[in-house]
Amino acid sequence: MSRAQISALVFGVGGFGALVAATASNEWKVTTRASSVITATWVYQGLWMNCAGNALGSFHCRPHFTIFKVEGYIQACRGLMIAAVSLGFFGSIFALFGMKCTKVGGSDKAKAKIACLAGIVFILSGLCSMTGCSLYANKITTEFFDPHYVEQKYELGAALFIGWAGASLCIIGGIIFCFSISDNSKTPRMGYTYNGATSVMSSRTKYHGGEGDFKITNPSKQFDKNAYV
Repeated sequence: MSRAQISALVFGVGGFGALVAATASNEWKVTTRASSVITATWVYQGLWMNCAGNALGSFHCRPHFTIFKVEGYIQACRGLMIAAVSLGFFGSIFALFGMKCTKVGGSDKAKAKIACLAGIVFILSGLCSMTGCSLYANKITTEFFDPHYVEQKYELGAALFIGWAGASLCIIGGIIFCFSISDNSKTPRMGYTYNGATSVMSSRTKYHGGEGDFKITNPSKQFDKNAYV
């Protein structure tokens, strides 16, 4: 089961790293070239900054100065992604304490509970990120295909795909953690008994063979008080 837990940890930590990269990225949406008049200039927008660049290589970013002027779906995506990153961080910590190959976390029962908790936290982190990225993508596609929307239209940015990939990795890692714990609880433990005394007594039991072989009976009856008379 340690291999399953190691693979689950790799999926979970990899997904957590992808969520951090997607949250900090400024490429959540990009101006489409189909409706852009100046094709040499494009605009990137993220959860925290708006960036503009051109074909000459110049690039400039401006942060959102106040949250009160930010649209509601952006604020909702901010909260969901921050929750996903926080849950992914705690899930990684719980996974390290709950793995069987580590020496921290207490007994096997305590480790099983911690590992199961890590799996649930990873799944919640993936769901939060999946919801936030899907909400942002739905807003972009709705505006893009709306014929009455006359403002600048955008396309899906790379950060959305990174967020979806990170969410999938977190969910897969959490599921593997939960299944590894359930399989481990069904596996019976092998019991070992000490046979040292039996092996000693077996050397003093009867030995049957051919000619010239000997036979030993109970030694306590051979050396009684009449043996010395």
